Amino acid sequence: MGCNSCACENCHNKMCSKRVPIFSSFNQEEITRVSSLIVRREYKKGELIILEGAGIESLVIINSGRVKAYRNTSEGREHILYIFSEGDFFGEKNLLQNKAATYNAEALEDTGICTIHRKAFQELMREYPELSFKVMEELCNRLVRLEKTIESMGTRNVELRVNSVLVEFAEKYGRAEPRGLVIELPMSREGIANYIGLTRETVSRKMSLLQEEHIIEMVGNKKVIILDMNRLKENV
Repeated sequence: MGCNSCACENCHNKMCSKRVPIFSSFNQEEITRVSSLIVRREYKKGELIILEGAGIESLVIINSGRVKAYRNTSEGREHILYIFSEGDFFGEKNLLQNKAATYNAEALEDTGICTIHRKAFQELMREYPELSFKVMEELCNRLVRLEKTIESMGTRNVELRVNSVLVEFAEKYGRAEPRGLVIELPMSREGIANYIGLTRETVSRKMSLLQEEHIIEMVGNKKVIILDMNRLKENV
């Protein structure tokens, strides 16, 4: 794990703060103020960023890469709660109350994060009240996505679960190309299975069926092209 101040020239050029939705309304002077409070760290794929039960002193912002937040079940399986990518943040539950982490956070690929200490972020919220509303807005969006995930997992309709997660990934990671919407999957088939409460074999079988129906096209293990979004959404 590497660590350095975000005041370096390289990180200023990336403007990680400006890419974060909660700072989207900030002007250049305010972004510079935020950047002065940031510490940047680098994690390799598979490294733990946060351990469940550990204390969190900072808000964590994803500058590059992807992170999975998960808990281990009593059966020893991972239960993936969230997938965070560039511009997302976590550790928000500790902004007002100094509580232990409720999940593990692990880098799904080489990942760069920016952290702002809890007290410094609290001061920012006092100085810029609109920041508090942006945080609440993002947390509400996250709650809606979580409710949809829970709803789909509460049904025995396997097709619904697989279609729903592909639509979710398309909306978050999709890139429009002539053939369709291209998704760089944030995790393996097994990871997707853990995310939606299915087995890897079931996920692979259902995705193969979608390909046979010309709704999606699988390109290797980490890329999917959505050929017909309307049909994919029919059972969502």
